[in-house]
Amino acid sequence: MSDLASNTCEACRIDAPLVSDNEASLLIKEIDGWDVIDEGVKKLKKEFSFSNYSDSVDFSNKVADMAEQEDHHPQIILEWGKVTVIWWSHKIKGLHKNDFICAAKTNNISKN
Repeated sequence: MSDLASNTCEACRIDAPLVSDNEASLLIKEIDGWDVIDEGVKKLKKEFSFSNYSDSVDFSNKVADMAEQEDHHPQIILEWGKVTVIWWSHKIKGLHKNDFICAAKTNNISKN
C-alpha cells in the first residue's frame, strides 16, 4: 500500500490550495498508471481493464463505496471490460492532495 493510500481525505474548502505543478510531479510518482489531464481543469485519469462487464461493475461499485467513505467523488465511466476513473476537486476546480489519495486507494481496489 502506498503512503498516500493510508491517508484519509480532508474536508476541502473553497479556499483550499491547489496542488502545485511541483507537488503534482512528486505525487504522481506514487500512483502508478495515472495521468494528469487538463480539460480547462487539471484532473487525474486512469483506465482499468477487465475481462467482462460484471467485473467492471463490481470495481465501479467498490470505487463508489470508497468515494462515499472519503466524501470525495470521482467521475466513473463504466464500459464493457473497462472503467475510467477521473479524480479532481470540484470546489477548487483542480487537483488537491485528496485526489492523489483517492487515486492511490483506487489502485489498491484494482489489485483486490
